[in-house]
Amino acid sequence: MPLEPTFAGIADEAAPDLAGQVAALRELGWRQIELRSVDGTAIADLDDEAFDRLALTLADAGLSAVCVDSRIASWARPITTPFDDDLRELEVLARRCAVLGTRYVRIMSYPNDGLDDDEWGRRVVTRVTKLAAQAKEAGLVLLHENCSGWAGISPTRMRRLVDAADGSALRLLFDIGNGIAYGYEAYEVLADVVDLVAHVHVKDATGTSADPVYTMPGDGDSRVADCLRLLLRHGYDGTISIEPHLSVRPHETGYAPGHREHAHAETPARSQAAAFVAYGRRLERLVAELRTGATINEGVAR
Repeated sequence: MPLEPTFAGIADEAAPDLAGQVAALRELGWRQIELRSVDGTAIADLDDEAFDRLALTLADAGLSAVCVDSRIASWARPITTPFDDDLRELEVLARRCAVLGTRYVRIMSYPNDGLDDDEWGRRVVTRVTKLAAQAKEAGLVLLHENCSGWAGISPTRMRRLVDAADGSALRLLFDIGNGIAYGYEAYEVLADVVDLVAHVHVKDATGTSADPVYTMPGDGDSRVADCLRLLLRHGYDGTISIEPHLSVRPHETGYAPGHREHAHAETPARSQAAAFVAYGRRLERLVAELRTGATINEGVAR
């Protein structure tokens, strides 16, 4: 096994406010944070004063930002959305990532909006190639997530996208739990693109794409242990970031309403943070057992 990977969490799933997000990561003892929103506002939309406060708070807490999850090419921005929206967001995030000390920005690959497949793919590749060029100039790396969009569930399309863009400025973010929500076998996709993965999200779920039910890692049908084992065997030593979806889904209820999945009911802040921390502890144990060669059965590891 390679060096032990580091852990992080998409912190707005621990708490909407920055203080709560920081407290949850510090309770876990983790040194990295993945940023998506603060008080329901996307990182790119924070005013300068709020962003400066964010950066200072993270520095004082000894936390480093591993990735910023943008809305670029996401399910909220289909391929017919004005491209300038994404170019502007990337421009803002380039400045903010420089302050935060991270190179990674999460993107997707544009849901369709009535185009035929060939035209959809052509427009996606053109846009993402331009975004990657802008990212490279700013010293950033875009991470395409296996989620909503043209290349979301197809390893062939993922490779085409990376090949068309500059591979040094576009890599893959693999979310283990997205297969249930989007109707595909995540492990099979991962096996085809594992060499391109630069960042990992951990979710787990049972149910169907119409009604996913999110669980603790290892309790669902996403083959979390198998996916992590595959990554580790291929030398993955990047960050493994939790996105539990157990209590809330802030990207649905906060700055980007209207996602096709239903958000969870409002959860008391203490319970939300406790669920986040418990999720992180379970992941730590799961990875430790994988690294020591212990037998892991999905749904059994605790």
